[in-house]
Amino acid sequence: MSRWEKLLSRLKSLSPDLRFEELEKILLSYGYAERQPKGGSSHYIFKKGSHKIVIPRQKPMLRVYIELVRDAVEEEEMK
Repeated sequence: MSRWEKLLSRLKSLSPDLRFEELEKILLSYGYAERQPKGGSSHYIFKKGSHKIVIPRQKPMLRVYIELVRDAVEEEEMK
């Protein structure tokens, strides 16, 4: 199993030890554009078409943000 497959497997199982950098890597690989608002905000905006995901850069990553990324990946895979 490759690193990429392991990462997606951890995402789909909602592994609580996923880091922001890993979620960022997944979203960028699926074609999302990344933007951090000015003003020192810790939240990053990932956008693809009309779909937008806002994720804070924090440790530990909350389950709700992992679920958002998982749902986006599953939606992309259904296309």
